[in-house]
Amino acid sequence: LGRNEVIGLLFRLTIFGAVTYFTIKWMVDAIDPTRKQKVEAQKQAEKLMRQIGVKNVKLSEYEMSIAAHLVDPLTMQITWRDIAGLDEVITELKETVILPVQKRHLFQGSRLLQPPKGVLLYGPPGCGKTLIAKATAKEAGFRFINLQPSTLTDKWYGESQKLAAAVFSLAVKLQPSIIFVDEIDSFLRSRSSSDHEATAMMKAQFMSLWDGLDTDHHCQVIIMGATNRPQDLDSAILRRMPTRFHINQPSMRQREQILKLILEDESVDLSVNLLDVAKETDGFSGSDLREMCRDAALLCVRDFVHTQSDSPSEDFIRPIHQSDLEKAIDRNKNMKQRLVCESFK
Repeated sequence: LGRNEVIGLLFRLTIFGAVTYFTIKWMVDAIDPTRKQKVEAQKQAEKLMRQIGVKNVKLSEYEMSIAAHLVDPLTMQITWRDIAGLDEVITELKETVILPVQKRHLFQGSRLLQPPKGVLLYGPPGCGKTLIAKATAKEAGFRFINLQPSTLTDKWYGESQKLAAAVFSLAVKLQPSIIFVDEIDSFLRSRSSSDHEATAMMKAQFMSLWDGLDTDHHCQVIIMGATNRPQDLDSAILRRMPTRFHINQPSMRQREQILKLILEDESVDLSVNLLDVAKETDGFSGSDLREMCRDAALLCVRDFVHTQSDSPSEDFIRPIHQSDLEKAIDRNKNMKQRLVCESFK
């Protein structure tokens, strides 16, 4: 073959290869069921990055997928004031997590007093674990990555490990930041021989990258996890979360404080005795108390609807009475009992 023929052949092969590559890539993208979600996630991530004022930071495709779950601390509405009955936990969080970050110059000479890289919040559901994590990020001014286990799963082999790596690389680029994993036991439960290979590799990758945070004492990235089943967590994960807070069911005094917080902006009759209500709600979580107060408020709305049909001239909703709260307590207790009975069937 002559020189011109060889060049022509190489040119045609190059064009053919390029057309084949882009055709296959287009077909793979077309049949990928998650392509639309990925595009939307990228747009959401770019919008969030602009909102939090992050500029001149280049993110990879995988980091963009994680950045879609980023929460700007300035937009969070939750503060310490929104959490009642957990003063001891809040004080300890301020001392061990927030203060070493806000006053770094005071702790630079000590490795023992550096903020922990792992914090575990455990206890019954509905007691404020997620609220505490968000309030910590808000008060400390941390970027908040709300990581969901489904974010790290991908149908393509090896993609989950890349997404796990992107979580940490993004957190480092945006530091100070908190990686929050709710229901962490469903994601990092005890390893066994029956685990799928991809799941086992993702867990190993996650823990390896987590160890990298410990070696860098200037890194301001904290992983916070919340669970109501700490016994299901892998022992290696528990070792990486030395700072642990037990968020238990509220005591009577704590329930009274929670009730005051829930009802402070509501129309409540002056005769309502919240201490009596707190005594009658033994075993209720903070979430249960909120739902109970909502049921009591709905009784007032129900009376308003009935009053409107009888005398349309009255146009106001009466305040919450003690009897409304007592009816709501009985209703919630009956619901709890039914759920317990059905669970044993």
